[in-house]
Amino acid sequence: MFEEIEEKKRILDSKRPLSEEVLRNLKEYFDVEWTYNSNAIEGNTLTLTETKLVLEDGLTVGRGKPLKDHLEAINHKEAIDYVEDIVKGNMDISEAVIKNIHYLLLKGIDDKNAGKYREANVLISGSKHIPPMNVLVPEKMNELITWYDKSKEIIHPIEHAAEFHLRFTYIHPFIDGNGRCARLLMNLILMRNSYVPAIIRMEDRLEYMDAHIH
Repeated sequence: MFEEIEEKKRILDSKRPLSEEVLRNLKEYFDVEWTYNSNAIEGNTLTLTETKLVLEDGLTVGRGKPLKDHLEAINHKEAIDYVEDIVKGNMDISEAVIKNIHYLLLKGIDDKNAGKYREANVLISGSKHIPPMNVLVPEKMNELITWYDKSKEIIHPIEHAAEFHLRFTYIHPFIDGNGRCARLLMNLILMRNSYVPAIIRMEDRLEYMDAHIH
């Protein structure tokens, strides 16, 4: 699998630098696809078309759709923009970056918990895994960043991104938004290493959840 991906990456790299028009079109595509699929996995009811209308045309969703779903789409797009700024600025993952991403995801939806580690213990439905107690979250997140910094030059970037995602979700550092935050961080790692973002599609939700829950 890595060989196939590396071959595709070589083809893409040979076409660089891409024109501004191509980059703009790719960004619009990824903004919509990434936002729709990542939110849909978590139960957001907006369709792909509705997500596109919200993000590209600034339209509000129709009757019968929760305002929360509308805000989740806008917030996720802002979080993508932030991740892209981190990559362009050659910055790396830190606890501050993680909290900033989470804040962008939940602002206006759950301001009390946006950007803050959880202050309560949680259970993950459908999983036998019990996340660490809330008092241990800061320590576990510090250990995660230490592991990330030590291993990023050793492990293949794709494997590194996937394992970071797994370790992050096992800690489950926030009350809500952990899945979306994990996928943004996974793609931050990929993008920092010149890969395109990996979009986990809604139709693959069961396989995806099974892979990292058990």
